Amino acid sequence: MMLPVHAQSSRQQLNTIIVDPGHGFPDPGAEGKYSCEANIVLAIAKKLVKKIQDSLPGIKVLITRSDQNLPGGLHDKDLANRWRAKFANENHGDLFVCIHANDAPPDHHSRIVDYRTRVYYTGKGKSRKRHVRKTPIYHRWTTPSSAEGTETYVWAVNKNDDKQQFIQRNQDSAELYGEEKDSTLPDMTTEEKIMASIRTRKYFSRSLLLANLIQDGYKQQGRKIHAYVGNGVKQRNDKGIWVLQATAMPSILSEVGFISNPHEEDYMNSQSGQEQIASALFQAIVAYKNQVDKGLIH
Repeated sequence: MMLPVHAQSSRQQLNTIIVDPGHGFPDPGAEGKYSCEANIVLAIAKKLVKKIQDSLPGIKVLITRSDQNLPGGLHDKDLANRWRAKFANENHGDLFVCIHANDAPPDHHSRIVDYRTRVYYTGKGKSRKRHVRKTPIYHRWTTPSSAEGTETYVWAVNKNDDKQQFIQRNQDSAELYGEEKDSTLPDMTTEEKIMASIRTRKYFSRSLLLANLIQDGYKQQGRKIHAYVGNGVKQRNDKGIWVLQATAMPSILSEVGFISNPHEEDYMNSQSGQEQIASALFQAIVAYKNQVDKGLIH
């Protein structure tokens, strides 16, 4: 049954937000000099949840884990990721916000400290000649990574078919663990395929909106953007990100800084840094909600 136009526009479209701090022991995620990703993103996620609860009381907010362990009492990170998606879908989330921290290999350096003399010969017989050349001797060393900044992911467009399947599966209220052996779906009617395709495109545009709002918020705080060009909004086309393609709702994954960079590790462990990051995420959610509620994005 079609709702009247005014009823459709007045209906709140953001009712449930799922906040997902990545990793959890025994999977610590990326590790810095003195801290780990799992603990950092949990602290940020809790601050974000409190901001939503305090300022948006009409919205239900759920967190996938509230302690340092993997969610669902699990010990396998792949099963835990499937649990996260199942949790989000079963709770009919309207938005999925996944929080992670990044890392990068150390920076490599070298300098010439001396030269080694090498003798070599060319030619044969009377034409044989002796040559001398100097080859450099290098001192090589590494320092902690200087990579810094934020980046926010949406699911890759080449994963649209996967996303569409999970959207349809969620509409059917089926079990969702995401293992290949149980991923066969009943054949959809033409109408169901069209509706699932429409939802997929809608969720992608909304995910992209939120990702850009988040990156804009980081920039306004003076954070670096980890990108050669653009706003730091990215897709991971080669491998994909499970929780983004398996959640039947708009979904993003935000990498809030590089734990491998000592300065960013300190920032992400500080109360002020965590508060700033949570504020950027929260303000982006508020801006997203306003645009969706006003019908500015479909």
